[in-house]
Amino acid sequence: MSTTIAGPDGKPRCRWCEAAPEFLAYHDTEWGFPVSDDHRLFEKLSLEGFQSGLSWRTILAKRENFRAAFRDFNFDRIARFTERDIDRMLKNEGIVRHRGKIEAVINNARQARELVKQEGSLAAFIWRYEPDAKQLAEPQTASTSAESIALSKDLKKLGWKFVGPTTVYAFMQAMGLINDHVEDCVIRNKVERARKSFRRLGQ
Repeated sequence: MSTTIAGPDGKPRCRWCEAAPEFLAYHDTEWGFPVSDDHRLFEKLSLEGFQSGLSWRTILAKRENFRAAFRDFNFDRIARFTERDIDRMLKNEGIVRHRGKIEAVINNARQARELVKQEGSLAAFIWRYEPDAKQLAEPQTASTSAESIALSKDLKKLGWKFVGPTTVYAFMQAMGLINDHVEDCVIRNKVERARKSFRRLGQ
């Protein structure tokens, strides 16, 4: 089976983006493009945690509701959430009402705040796990990598939850730490150009 499908413009795209109408714009404008904003990084990691056991379409469809419920993923604000906030979210039909995952985001917000104090930013910490150029030369097909295992392990040591290696690998794909667009995908080169001009913090 081909790894690509023809997009609306007739150019090839990663096959997965035909699975739902919402995926095309996400694939073309967001997935794999490098991110340095701490709140967006926290959002992406949190949503990948929510996605565990569910479809990404479910999460993408509810993303604006998640942003409203979690104060646009401002982890300084989320870190102050209380049991009342958890109860509020468990009644919110616009998000995934899973107590463990909701509590994990609040816990992780507190850990993120501490990490920023130590490292200066989430971005500075996370971009250290970018694979070397040789490993990045070809798209991957696995659901984990040595780097996702290492980042998962280090986040867990720091007290983060719902950050297993598969979740972390999906996060790395989404925020541009790796470029997993397939070789023939028209967006792959756009992502590569964005990655080349991207300023990595701490470098």
